[in-house]
Amino acid sequence: MMCLFGCAAVGDHIQIQQSMLEPLAMEVPITSSVNTAVVPVPVVHNPRARKLRSAVWQDFTKERRADGSCVAVCNHCKKQLTATSRSGTTHLRNHLAICTTTSTRRAGKRRKLIVRRILHNKTSNDGHSGDGHASGEDHDNDSTHFDQELSRRDLAHMIVQHGYRFSIVDDVGFQKFVKNLQPQFRMVSYETVRADSMTIYESEKLKLQDVLLKIPCRVSISVDMWRSNTQMDYLCLTCHYIDHANDEWKIRKKILNFVHVEAPFTAEQIASIILEKLHEWGIDGKLAAIVLDNCTSGEIVARELLGALQPRRLLLLNGNLFQVRSCAHILNLTVQESLEQTSGIITRVREMIQNVKFSQERFEKFQGTAKLLQMDQKLLVLDSPNNWPSTYLMFDSACYYHDVLMRLAEQEAHYSAFLTAKEWADVKALTEILDALYHTMEKFPVENPTANLYFNDMCEMHVLLNTWRNSPSPVVAQVADHMLTKFEGYWDLTRPVMAFASILDPRYKMKSVEYFCRLIYAADQFRAKTTIDDIRQTFTNLCSEYEQSANSFKNPSALFYSGTSNSCMSSVYSNGDDFKTFSRITLSDARRGLDQYIQETSSGQSFKSDLDMYLEEPVYRQKEGHLDNFDILGWWRSFAAKYPVLSQMARDILAIPVSIIPLDSEARTLNEYLSTMDPSTVQGLVCAQDWLREDTEVTSSDGHADDKAARGDELIVLPK
Repeated sequence: MMCLFGCAAVGDHIQIQQSMLEPLAMEVPITSSVNTAVVPVPVVHNPRARKLRSAVWQDFTKERRADGSCVAVCNHCKKQLTATSRSGTTHLRNHLAICTTTSTRRAGKRRKLIVRRILHNKTSNDGHSGDGHASGEDHDNDSTHFDQELSRRDLAHMIVQHGYRFSIVDDVGFQKFVKNLQPQFRMVSYETVRADSMTIYESEKLKLQDVLLKIPCRVSISVDMWRSNTQMDYLCLTCHYIDHANDEWKIRKKILNFVHVEAPFTAEQIASIILEKLHEWGIDGKLAAIVLDNCTSGEIVARELLGALQPRRLLLLNGNLFQVRSCAHILNLTVQESLEQTSGIITRVREMIQNVKFSQERFEKFQGTAKLLQMDQKLLVLDSPNNWPSTYLMFDSACYYHDVLMRLAEQEAHYSAFLTAKEWADVKALTEILDALYHTMEKFPVENPTANLYFNDMCEMHVLLNTWRNSPSPVVAQVADHMLTKFEGYWDLTRPVMAFASILDPRYKMKSVEYFCRLIYAADQFRAKTTIDDIRQTFTNLCSEYEQSANSFKNPSALFYSGTSNSCMSSVYSNGDDFKTFSRITLSDARRGLDQYIQETSSGQSFKSDLDMYLEEPVYRQKEGHLDNFDILGWWRSFAAKYPVLSQMARDILAIPVSIIPLDSEARTLNEYLSTMDPSTVQGLVCAQDWLREDTEVTSSDGHADDKAARGDELIVLPK
C-alpha cells in the first residue's frame, strides 16, 4: 500500500557520495569454505551511469562485488540486498520499514508524518494534492508527479499477492482509506481490477517461462488433484528445480498450471493434459522425475507418461527414475493400511474415551481422579477415522491416563467400555510403534527440502520394522509384518533416487548406503552386498549418461577452458533458443574455469572421473552443533568446477520432491471465494499469487525466505 501514499519522502536532495568516485573496499558475503577477507575493488567513474535519485539511497550504500554484481548495503543494520538495474527500490524501502534498527524505524515514522502534513497543507491551500506519485518507486525529481496507471497496477498486484477479494474496491471503508492516502487516485471497478490481475498473470507467466527455458538443469514435477466447493475438479501442476540466479543455488517450487478438468475423467486424459502443459512450458524434454501421490490413478498416469516420453530418450536411465513417491506419502500408506489389522482394538479405545468424555458425571470423576493422582493436565484425545496420526494421539493420551482409567474401571466394574489388562498391553505395544512413526513424520515439514534429507530416517524405519516383526507381542508382530510388506513395496520405487541423493551428500557419500544395507539385511549379507553393488552400479551408469551428454553450455566454467575452442572471446553457447555470450559470464565463472584448467592439465596425474575423485576423498565433517545447518546446495555450488559432472547431477537429483509433505483431500479444497470464480480466473489467481511470493521473500528481515504460514485471507492454503 506504500504506492498509494502518492508522495515521495521530503527532505534535502540526495548528495552523490564521493566514495562512488574513489576505490572502494567491500566485504563480499561468501560461504565459509571461501576466504571472506575484504577485497579492494576499483570503481571507475562512468559519466553515463544512472544517478541514484531515489530517496531510499539516503539509507543504503551501493557497492560492487568482486564478481561484478551490485548490492545495496543498509547503513543501519548492514544487511545486503540486491541492487541490479531491474530490481528497483521497492524492496529497499520495504526493508527500511522492518529494519531491526530502532533509529531507522523512528526516522521512517518521522518522514511519513512530515509527508502527511505537507499533503494536508497543500490540499487546504490550493485545492491540489499529491506532492508525489503513487508508484512503487520514489524519485525526488518526480516529487510533483502522480501516476494513476502505475498505482492501478500496484493495487492489482496487492490484491493478487495477498489474496484479497476483487470486491474490496467497492468497500466504503477501503475507498475512504485510499482517499485519505491519495485523494488524486481514482478508484477502479471490480471488472477493471480483475482484468489488471489477469494481466499480471500473463506477464509473470512469460517471466517464469523464460526462466524455465534458460535454466541449465532438469526439472521435476508434482501433480495434485484439487476440488472446489461446487465439486469442480482441478489439476495442479507444480515444478521443482534449482535456480542459479546471482551465482546462488536455491531450490524453487512454482505452480505452473491450475487447470479445470471436466468430470468424469480418465487417467489417460490426465496424462494427456500433463503432457500438453509440459510442452506449452517447453520443459517436456528436461524432466527428471514426477510425483503423483495426490493424483487420481497415479500408476496408470505414470505408465501413460512413460509411454509418451521414453521413445524420445530424454529421461534419466531410460525412465527408471521417472516416478517417485514422497517419504511422507510412503509412511502414510504403510501405516493407514496396516492399522486396518487392528481395527478391533482401535474401536475399543475410541468407545472408552467417548464414554468418558461425553458423560458429564463420568468425566467429572475422571478429572477428580486425575487431580487426586497429581497428574499434569493433558488433552484426552478422540481420533478421526482414517487419520492415523490422530489415532496415535488417542492411544498416547489413553496410555498417559492409564491409572485414572483403571480406577474408573474399578469403580464401574459392571461397565464393559473399559479395556481389559490384555487390551491395555496391546494398546501400549502399538503406541510404541506409532510413536516412532509419528516422530519420523514430524521431521518432514521443511521449507523447500532437498532430496537428501530423509534417506537415513527412512532406512532407520526399515530397520525398526524388521525388529518389530520379531516382537514377542502377537499384535505387534502381526502389524509390523504387514507394515514391512507395504513399506518395501512403496520404498523400492523411491529408494534409488534417495540413495543417489544421499551419495551426493558429501557428509555421507556411500557410507549411509553401505551401513544401512548391512543393517537392514543383517541376516543375509549376500543380499546386503548385492543391494550396495546395485546402487553403486546404477549411480555409475547415471554418471556415464551425464558425461556423455555434457556440453559446454551446461557448465559455464567450461567456457573458459575447452580443448577444442580456439578463441574464448568468440565463443557462444546455446541452450535451445537461448544464447549467452561471454559478456554475461561472471568473474567467479572465470575463476572456476581456471580451477578446471589446473585440474585437467596437471602433469603426472592419471585422469579420474568426477565420481572416482569424489568417492576417494574423505567425507565432509561438520563442526559440532552445526549438523542440522549444512547447506548442500552451497557446497555443490562451491565445488562445481572440481566436480562438473556430479554438480550437474546434484542440481537435478536434489530437486526431486521426495521430501515434500503431500496435502490431504481436505487441504486440497478451494476456499469459498475461489470456488465462485470461473476456471480461467481461478488459474490466473492461484498461479500469479504463487509466482509473486518471491517478492515477499526478498523483503524478509533476515535475508531468508518468508516461512510464515499462510493466513486466512490468502487464496489457497498451499505449502510454499
